[in-house]
Amino acid sequence: MDIATLIGFLGAIGMILGAMIFAGGLGPFLDVPSILIVFGGTAFSVLSTTGLSTFTGSFKAIGKMFKASPLQNDVLVKQMTEIAAIARKEGMMALESQQVPDKFFEKGLQMLVDGADEVKLVKQLKQEIKSLKSRHENLQGVVKAWVDIGPAMGMIGTLIGLVLMLGNMSDVQAIGPAMAVALLTTLYGAMIANVIFGPLLTKMQARTSAEVEYRTLVIEGLRGIARGDSPRLIEDQMIAALDPPDQEKMRAAA
Repeated sequence: MDIATLIGFLGAIGMILGAMIFAGGLGPFLDVPSILIVFGGTAFSVLSTTGLSTFTGSFKAIGKMFKASPLQNDVLVKQMTEIAAIARKEGMMALESQQVPDKFFEKGLQMLVDGADEVKLVKQLKQEIKSLKSRHENLQGVVKAWVDIGPAMGMIGTLIGLVLMLGNMSDVQAIGPAMAVALLTTLYGAMIANVIFGPLLTKMQARTSAEVEYRTLVIEGLRGIARGDSPRLIEDQMIAALDPPDQEKMRAAA
């Protein structure tokens, strides 16, 4: 479980709900027409921008943001160094029985066992990264649509509320509900963009960057094995590809 994401998400919503409760209860902030306009209208508008499978898949991707990332660069560097030592002593065929933590790593290792050279290995694995980025961008595009359309739908609800209010100025009792629709739709739209989907989109983009970095490290290590480089050299090359803070951390642990 990614504790930071969970605490941040629940904390932001909790602070807002807490303020509403202390201000007089949740009742005044709940309005069915406003919910239908903003949440329902936004959902259908977002659906119209993409396919059904991508739309539903985006929620699965969002759910993964609350789970801890299984990718650990320091563990990868250590394991790649061990595998390089095995390949140098026993040959590529000895790598077939090695257990690795993810399918991308496993695929690259199998390519080495099957006799792929450095050029073919790098070309195919980079294509895998390109496909990964494309898939992630499609899913992130759906979440971004929520961020973009939510406030716009809130503005539409505000205009609807104002029309209702101005069209019934003679009826004092109708002014309050119409004004509630006008204001609450703006509130709901802002919450969709800035409290719910905006932070999740940022998290998804960060996860994509981390996964691309991890896979790039895998390629760097495997190409070193394909060239027959020493385990020490492969380790140094992989560490050099990390961000400076991660480099310092790994060199301190060595």
